[in-house]
Amino acid sequence: MSTILVTGGAGYIGSHTCIELIRAGYDPVIFDNFSNSKPAVLARLNRITKRNIPFVAGDIRVKEQLEAVFDAYSIDAVINFAGLKAVGESVQKPLEYYDNNVNGARVLLSVMKERKCFNFVFSSSATVYGEPDSVPLTENSPVKRANSPYGQTKVDIEFMAEELQKAVPDFSMILLRYFNPVGAHDSGLIGEDPRGIPNNLMPYLTQVAVGKLPHLNIFGNDYPTPDGTCIRDYIHVVDLARGHVAALEHCMNRSGVHIYNLGTGIGYSVLDMVKAFSKAIGRELPYRFAPRRPGDVVQCYADPSKARNELGWSAQKNLDEMAADSYNWQKNNPNGYDN
Repeated sequence: MSTILVTGGAGYIGSHTCIELIRAGYDPVIFDNFSNSKPAVLARLNRITKRNIPFVAGDIRVKEQLEAVFDAYSIDAVINFAGLKAVGESVQKPLEYYDNNVNGARVLLSVMKERKCFNFVFSSSATVYGEPDSVPLTENSPVKRANSPYGQTKVDIEFMAEELQKAVPDFSMILLRYFNPVGAHDSGLIGEDPRGIPNNLMPYLTQVAVGKLPHLNIFGNDYPTPDGTCIRDYIHVVDLARGHVAALEHCMNRSGVHIYNLGTGIGYSVLDMVKAFSKAIGRELPYRFAPRRPGDVVQCYADPSKARNELGWSAQKNLDEMAADSYNWQKNNPNGYDN
């Protein structure tokens, strides 16, 4: 049974992926400094999985802390979720984003190289495509300078992983370009718990639904789209987590660079999401239009056929399930993990 180090494993996507890893027969070890997550996640994960998932407190920028994990466990692969992820904040704090995300990945890869652990799964993003020339996006769509420092850290880490793979051909570099993760585990025990006012649409919607925020701000209604709002490919976080397992199973110990888009292939506008969420809660959600937000692209959705053909993976959950599961999580945890 393979042991998988999950950096940032207490976070939103990391926690859901730990559940799917266990379901698939893997042994995850969580490594997290709780900069973007809460310790309460760990007990809830143990409840869901009926396992005591090993946890190590640490920061991927600190080499000695990573080395200690490799000393304590026989690590077969690493899934790197550790990273700062707010687009707007990254524009204000670019140095912090490059230090945490890019430098952190560099330290992590250097320890993996020293310890001859050659299976690296990177939590990348569709932001690497910048403002797309055309949609849907395939894995061969050009990677561009990103619209934000956050997005650029994803580009830089992908390039660093590819260069390292050329230098050390034993590496299997698995680069998973997510589209827009939403939803929550159907238990209602874990979900997205952003700090402060959410940057992403779905947690903002859920906080309006439970009365924590007065209304949704929709940034821009004059985009060249059917209803004037931005279009995105929203994917249920459980589908996304299962995509990591499928990629690991297919690419483990298979040297090379393996790139996959993880999305549904369907573009939904912001107003489509508001309608779906209003349907899930049985009432209209209040919203207002606000000026465009710097760093937002007009439309972005995947061609997920490569993942379907090579990994046997495709998204199973629809927009109504995404909205219902998000609301179920927020309704049961109005203050997130601080209940």
